[in-house]
Amino acid sequence: MFDWDDLKYFLEVSRRGRFTSAAQSLSVDHTTVSRRIDALERAVNAKLFDKTDRGFRLSESGEKLLPLAETIENAALRAQDNIAGGSSRLSGSVRIGAPEGFGSFFLAPRLPDLVTKHTGLDIELVALPRYLSLSKREADIGITLARPTSGRLYARKLTDYQLQLFASSNYLEEQGPISKKKKELQHHRLIGYIDDLIFAPELRYMESVAKNLTAQFRSTSLTAQRQAVLAGAGIAVLPRFMTRDDKRLIPVLPDQIRLIRSLWLLIHEDIHVLTRVREAADFVTDIVRAERNLFIDD
Repeated sequence: MFDWDDLKYFLEVSRRGRFTSAAQSLSVDHTTVSRRIDALERAVNAKLFDKTDRGFRLSESGEKLLPLAETIENAALRAQDNIAGGSSRLSGSVRIGAPEGFGSFFLAPRLPDLVTKHTGLDIELVALPRYLSLSKREADIGITLARPTSGRLYARKLTDYQLQLFASSNYLEEQGPISKKKKELQHHRLIGYIDDLIFAPELRYMESVAKNLTAQFRSTSLTAQRQAVLAGAGIAVLPRFMTRDDKRLIPVLPDQIRLIRSLWLLIHEDIHVLTRVREAADFVTDIVRAERNLFIDD
């Protein structure tokens, strides 16, 4: 009989692909991970991982063990949650992965209220220009720009949000006003994403604004793009929740250019039942809906 605790190490290596990454996640050294995997392989009398140039991938036996290990992990999580459910005090950690702009500008100032409400809860906000994998447990809750078409995920739509072109007053004074013609944009400095590093097709704004537009200043960071606009570097497509009530940002062609995108909240089906995850997801949903005017005109 193998040690049940070894499954924790097996799952982490299967999700991270490397002993060192798994060790960091589990707060142990990589030799401990290697030793526990060796012990598990001896106990089940099978090789669970194949070594590749890019790390470790599951062997045929490992693929068979994975769903069983996940079932045991989920049962343990539910048992812990059910026992803790006897108390009104939530505890544990919840990691939320969100697009950088939404995470930094909207969630970051508001999530501390959730911690104030539940002092035993630890909240981790990962605001990056990419999506985190829920199946690999990179996050408990994910915010995306589109509803996924595959995977064992619970999804709820948070809101639509609108985007427009913005420039600084200094830039418009220097370059002159823009009339009602989109083609004039070809003679202006534009700010946008780096094409080959765009992590979601919904971010390809230039194609939706007008044909043959190319950004002269590009960044993976929406915050950096906004700062570049404020510095007078050019014109960019920015979301309403990052521009509303900021008098320094002047709408450009507001009657002609108005893009609509969506925000979705995702949770892996295996942990959707956990009270602390549901509480955090409900909190995010409620604050977005309560401040809908930040995202779109009614």
